[in-house]
This record gives sequence, structure tokens and C-alpha cells, in this order.
Amino acid sequence: MKRGARLSFSVYLFFLFTGCTSGQNEKTVSGLTDEQIVKRYLENGAWKLRYFSSDYQIYLDSAIAANPKFAYLYQQKSMPYFKQGKYEVGLRILDKAVELDPKSHIDYRAFIKCIFAKTYENAIKDFEVSKKVKGENGFVMDHSYNFYIGLCHLQLGEYKKAVNFLEQSIDYTRMRNGEDWIHFLDVFYAGIACQEMGMDAKAISYFDKSLKLYPNFSDAEYYKAISLFRTSQAEKAEELLNHSEVDFKKGYTINEANAVYEFYPYQLKQFYIDMLRLTKR
Repeated sequence: MKRGARLSFSVYLFFLFTGCTSGQNEKTVSGLTDEQIVKRYLENGAWKLRYFSSDYQIYLDSAIAANPKFAYLYQQKSMPYFKQGKYEVGLRILDKAVELDPKSHIDYRAFIKCIFAKTYENAIKDFEVSKKVKGENGFVMDHSYNFYIGLCHLQLGEYKKAVNFLEQSIDYTRMRNGEDWIHFLDVFYAGIACQEMGMDAKAISYFDKSLKLYPNFSDAEYYKAISLFRTSQAEKAEELLNHSEVDFKKGYTINEANAVYEFYPYQLKQFYIDMLRLTKR
């Protein structure tokens, strides 16, 4: 998404007029409507800048001064801090957005806690609230709530729970849109969880599904190679590991928009490939 988590101006207006941001479009004490604030300070200001610039924050501070109850501005102000690894600073600001408008921002905070801050138990709590206020099968940043909850459990070492939530995400997508719409990361991480439990045959099945959806996915090739080594299929494992390295060097890895800022769980590194060649397990 352009500008990371930023809503486009047109999408923002939808939320504005449906009451999902500040709940009104009346003029504030500054004499500006929320629409005018976005136009002046974001569209014609902050969004034209590199968002790590100090001037970006100056524009956001001016916008907030114009309407301190406009939750979306706090989300926009917080976003660059996460991309710089300043999680505590960003979360203090994002907490204000959630306080003012929890329905619009609770799932984004849950996403931040899962992928950026890596406070997995707190992320799960936020996703549980998100389900209550936005629906059991909600989505944020292109993935289901159950996907992220499964990822949190994976990172907490709770592998059975991880598979359960990832399967719920997979099943819902299959039911709603069909097999071809399942996200390759849902099945990839389900494979990882199975592999962690020593269920290598099942893990291979999940990795195969991930590779069907993303044929050159080097991460899935690498982890499948591990399970092949473990199940005494060394020749296949060696061949696949070589393919994995070629695809990895071509850039066929996790391609989430935020992967340029944050390393995703189990994301492949050259070091992993080198070590697997030595250990074969």
C-alpha cells in the first residue's frame, strides 16, 4: 500500500462520512473540517515528504492541533516510528488513535504488535478485541485476524494453536473464494508449525501447497528441504536446497509490503542455507 499503512485520500473520505474516524465533518475550533485538515496538512504536506523527515512530524502535529480528537491523525503520526524500529514511541501515539476510535484502529495496532513490536500475547489480545468490534473473520493489512493470531502462537512456541488458527484462516478463504485464493503464507506457516512438532510429512504437504501458489518461493523450498532430509530423502533435499538458493538470490522470498522494514518470522537468510548444507537436518 502506498505510504505503508496510509489510507488513500478517497478511502479516508469514505471512513470520514461513514463515521469511522472522528465521527463528524463539522468545523473544529481551527475553523477547518476534518476533510480540510487532511487536504492541507497531509495531502498537500506530509504525504509529499519522506516520512522519516522531521517535517513530516511537524505537519502531523499541526493537523492534530487543528483537531486533537481526529484519531486518524495519530495513526499517521505513529506509522514512521514503527518503520524506524521506534516501537514504544509509535505505540504511545497509536494508543491515542485507538482510545479515540477503537473500531477503526484496534486491528492496525494488533498488526503492529505482531509484525513490528513482536509483543505476541498483547497482539493476540488486540485481535480478540478486533473480532468483537469488527467481526470474527476480519482482515487487516491483506491478511485475516486468524492468520496473525496463528503467527503469534507460532512465535510463542504454541504450535498446535498456531495450526488451528491458520487452518481457520485457510478454511474461511477456501469457503469464501475458493482454493486458488488461499494465501501462500497461511499454508507456509502451517507447514512451519507442523515441522516444529516433528510432523514432517504433513509439513511437506503444506509446503507443496505454498509452492503451488508461489512456485519460486525460496523459503518454502528451504523448509521443505529440511523435512526431506529428516525423512531420509537426501537426494531430493539437496536438489531442492540448490533451487532454494537460486530463487533466494533472485529475490523470491516473503514479499509482504512491510518486509522491507521488518524481518518476518522464519524468513530465509543465506546463513540458513549454508548451515543446512553442513548439518543436513
